[in-house]
Amino acid sequence: MLNFNISSGKLDTAQKWLIYGVEGIGKTSLAMKFPNPLFIDTEGSTNHYDVQRLPKPTSWQMVNDEVDFIIQTKPCKTLIIDTADWLEQLCIVDICNQAKKTSITQFGYGEGYIRLEESFGRFLNKLSDLVEVGINVVVTAHAKIVKFEQPDEMGAYDRYELKLGNKTTAKTSSLIKEWADTILFLNYQTISVAADDKGTRFKGQGGRRVMYTTHSPCWDAKNRFGLPEVCPIDYEVIRPYVEARNVVQETPIQQAQQIQKPIAQQPLQAPVQELISDDPFDNNNLFVPTIDPRVPLELRQLMEANGVTEEDVTNACVQKGYFPQGTPLADYPIDFINGCLIGAWPQVLAMINENKAFDDLEF
Repeated sequence: MLNFNISSGKLDTAQKWLIYGVEGIGKTSLAMKFPNPLFIDTEGSTNHYDVQRLPKPTSWQMVNDEVDFIIQTKPCKTLIIDTADWLEQLCIVDICNQAKKTSITQFGYGEGYIRLEESFGRFLNKLSDLVEVGINVVVTAHAKIVKFEQPDEMGAYDRYELKLGNKTTAKTSSLIKEWADTILFLNYQTISVAADDKGTRFKGQGGRRVMYTTHSPCWDAKNRFGLPEVCPIDYEVIRPYVEARNVVQETPIQQAQQIQKPIAQQPLQAPVQELISDDPFDNNNLFVPTIDPRVPLELRQLMEANGVTEEDVTNACVQKGYFPQGTPLADYPIDFINGCLIGAWPQVLAMINENKAFDDLEF
């Protein structure tokens, strides 16, 4: 006979937030006020802010690796993905590289969009794993105006939607909105006033920055805290609902300092050196390899983060029969690097680790 425990009452857990709005409205400024934030900055929007950030991801695999790192080490109370629109582009590039396509539209019968939905969905599941260990997740996004027509109504009207690809909005946008616990829409509140005595001409006035917390025909928003429909863009409005749910333990200051100096930012000219770390998740054999700067940045960052040398990669390629022994990695065709190395990095890394394990065996 099956037996399950039944619980009741509210659960104080970490939260999943989606903050989107027009350009320059203050999405990043609001997100950075969340408790102990750590940014994965996909577009460089935090360059002028004094915040903790991981290296700017240059590939979809790197974004996933950075989230795995946060799950393992718990270096923050809030992870901020800034922004979803640039994140989607990394995912699309990865899908095209794996299939050796130059555009997601080159897949037949919408297959490319199905792959995008599946890959993006798996990433959101990984972000949910962060919430399970007590880390808030905030995803920011830009907004765009689109024409919308309801099936049961006549006519169309303008509404704000996440600024994702024109043909991918129905996939990734709906996934993010379903995933989020709270959606805040940030915009300028304006009013129309008559510009003549007859009331035939109007002009806009105002421009106060506000955030909308509930759904409207003109935008998507939701919350479970009973917030007013319109609030000033002020973290103090949502602070009680954010900080009451911080259950993750902060890491030592030394570990937070390590994040500010990630492996991928080590000078390329530095000699190979061992890393000394108290992190229990660190690989004891991990080192920062010297990599030819001609190797594309996306591949260099993946190699450096995993302690992989050029020789490791070229030996694997020779083993597969792709290139003859002695061909420098920097001379590999860019299409091969994007599609077979970056696009299939988990498989490449698994093969490299298998080769290392074989070399370490004593006969």
